[in-house]
Amino acid sequence: MASVRHNRKRKRRRSRLGILFKLLCLAALVAALTFGATVFFQVETLAVTGNSRYTQEEIIAASGVQVGDNLFRMNKKQISQQILRQLPYVESVSILRGLPSTITFQVTEWDAVAQVEVYAQGQTQESGSEEETQQAAAQEAWLISVGGKLLEPVSASHTASISVTGITALAPQAGSMLAVPQDQQGKLTALTNVLQQLQEQNMMGRVSSIDLTHTSYMLLRLDGSIDAKLPLTGDTAYYLRALNAAVEEENRRRGGQAVGTMDLTQKEYTAIFTPAEGS
Repeated sequence: MASVRHNRKRKRRRSRLGILFKLLCLAALVAALTFGATVFFQVETLAVTGNSRYTQEEIIAASGVQVGDNLFRMNKKQISQQILRQLPYVESVSILRGLPSTITFQVTEWDAVAQVEVYAQGQTQESGSEEETQQAAAQEAWLISVGGKLLEPVSASHTASISVTGITALAPQAGSMLAVPQDQQGKLTALTNVLQQLQEQNMMGRVSSIDLTHTSYMLLRLDGSIDAKLPLTGDTAYYLRALNAAVEEENRRRGGQAVGTMDLTQKEYTAIFTPAEGS
């Protein structure tokens, strides 16, 4: 019996030693890998793809990543957010590690599709008296992306084909999202919806202005000859398809370009065309 107990103790001791040995080996492996990653996987090459508005140097500088940084110890999410914050035209960025020493920034960039006028705080172009209207004159205009991101102020060299009126941009700052007063949130939603659908339906180049002054509908200037009234709410994709079809039909019927107003706000009809005087 004593011999059996002794053998059991020896087995338990060996089992404990075996587990301890495995843990020590695992710790040594982790330490070796950590040391190897720190010493050997250092950034030597920085590359950028997908960029057109910003240079490779600008994007790398915004990232903060430098030659000699450790390939595995950098926070990719934090670096991406830093680039997005500093470079407004960057829509998204992916950071790829290429062993043993390469970092590649894959970027996509926004296009400036519209420009929004900015008014003095508390003023809009809807002010009542002539004096108030003069006070409400736009201080500047800002370029925005399809998603409503503020890109930069309009300048002689940077403009957009679509002019947006009827909303008040609050405290514009490059890289931030377009913000408006609470009572204009519905208009802002309508704006981003229609911009998205114009892009998806390849109609962006046909629209020169979007007027959001009215509370129940928006007014689009289409093809330089049609004032299209669309509801602020509802299926914007459907409204644009119906508008496109109605304009094509009216052009075909007239044998040329129709000039007038196309109203899609009447529930009883898909679209009602009213020709301009003299057309």
